Amino acid sequence: MSDDPATDAAGHRRDRRVELRRRRVTAAGHRGDSELARRGLADPDPRVRAAALGALAHLGALHSDDVVNALGDAGSAEVRRRAVDAASSVRGAGSRSALPAAVVRALDDPDPLVVVGAAWYLAERRHRTAVVRLAGVATSHPDPRCREAAVAALGAIGDAAGLPAVLAALDDKATVRRRATVALAGFDDPRVEPALHRVAGDRDWQVRQAAGELLDEDGAPGDERAPGAEGVSRPR
Repeated sequence: MSDDPATDAAGHRRDRRVELRRRRVTAAGHRGDSELARRGLADPDPRVRAAALGALAHLGALHSDDVVNALGDAGSAEVRRRAVDAASSVRGAGSRSALPAAVVRALDDPDPLVVVGAAWYLAERRHRTAVVRLAGVATSHPDPRCREAAVAALGAIGDAAGLPAVLAALDDKATVRRRATVALAGFDDPRVEPALHRVAGDRDWQVRQAAGELLDEDGAPGDERAPGAEGVSRPR
């Protein structure tokens, strides 16, 4: 905290003004005021810009260009995170071309949660052209959350080009191994069953259970799905 009361007071007033603008933009998303929400995209404070993205997504008024521009917001990881989270709500022009291309580029973002969100979007869209980039994240990203999300996306997409990265992930940290084991269900390949037999003896019980359930066509008694088989959930 500053020793200058005048500086502290000015900073407090500034924060209050930012919070007021953020609340107005958020409320606009619930009132149907897309014009006010859109003005928030140009606000100087990233908290307001992030709120504007959420409000427009809630209204179904978010455009591809809005998300592409926000993903390029080098000054705010918060805005980029919100952008990649909101990307799935975009329809219309650019949603099948410019937007997926921008999300693929976001796999190189310095913020791990942006990378996780990008992998989630690409998994939902089954974006096959992203498989090579996702495989790179799955095998070499320093953050295990990103590797886990990329492995999950590769399993959801199910393209054969992604299988080597998923197989390699079976030797990663336990959280990634669990995800990789479940991801194997997305591939129809002769390499899958031997890999499942191998990890059926893994030191992590959740990996063993997932492998056992995938090897057993009838599933484990009283539990029809393996851990994580409910879908591509985001690593935290």
